[in-house]
Amino acid sequence: MNQVFALSVLMASIGCVSVVAQQGATSRPVTSQMLLDGLKDPTRWLMFGGDYTSRRNSPLTQLTPLNVSQLTPKWLFQTPAAAPGRGLESTPVVLDGILYVTGNYNHAWALDARTGRPIWHYQRTLPDRLRVCCGMVNRGPAIQGDKLYMGTLDAHLVALDRKTGSVLWDATVEEPKNGYSITLAPLVVKNKVIVGISGGDFATRGFIDAYDVEGGNRVWRFYTVPGAGEPGSETWPGVEPMLRGGGAVWATGAYDPTLNLVYYGTGNPNPDYYGDDRKGDNLYTCSLLAIDADSGKLKWHYQFT
Repeated sequence: MNQVFALSVLMASIGCVSVVAQQGATSRPVTSQMLLDGLKDPTRWLMFGGDYTSRRNSPLTQLTPLNVSQLTPKWLFQTPAAAPGRGLESTPVVLDGILYVTGNYNHAWALDARTGRPIWHYQRTLPDRLRVCCGMVNRGPAIQGDKLYMGTLDAHLVALDRKTGSVLWDATVEEPKNGYSITLAPLVVKNKVIVGISGGDFATRGFIDAYDVEGGNRVWRFYTVPGAGEPGSETWPGVEPMLRGGGAVWATGAYDPTLNLVYYGTGNPNPDYYGDDRKGDNLYTCSLLAIDADSGKLKWHYQFT
């Protein structure tokens, strides 16, 4: 491998979108088939997990145990100003020589992968008070067509024009004052953008949502803690514990196109360290969920803990 880059991002505090240059006209829109093909074209990385199996394993063979020590930085990208928070947790989307990367406090950039030159920068204006668990991080965008999709710390889902960084639509997923946020990278499946909610350490009720890729309208919602009388509610001692039951979904899922199922893991019940007032199995927390991608209906679950 004779072209290697290093990426270092510190958080910026300047606002809005600034376009430095337009991307090349040769970059065609991302289709559902391209997403299904995954890493068949190893020059692309079109989703958080690399492909729908979400194994995060590149098929490229240039790097080996014998030559990895020879890697050297080719460029360094730093944002203009620092902000407190944990380090970068984003996995970039890579397409046609462009890196689409998100950072802390809901910044996003398009960068020339060969030089590190910024093409555009987007920063979301956030409310003064946020209840975010855990860290002001963002784990990356999703892509389809000419749109990038990003979850936000104030529990919105936004679609950005991937050529300019401008906002195309903005959907409210939940209210941040209620302890909800989004830190995971969305997953695009056919004509839907699927997101999960963070906040399982607060008195929240977790859920997974699907939104229309074009207009941002919500198509379905699956609550990871059931409502009264629903299957699984018998594993909770009452309605009140269920309404604050946790079960956050802050890690991006996987998709099986043959079965048309998405797979998501859920987090801890709430409160996480005191279980005396929520005795029982507390479904569907600490579980793996298989959900029909079209309807949002639960197909099966497995609870690990």
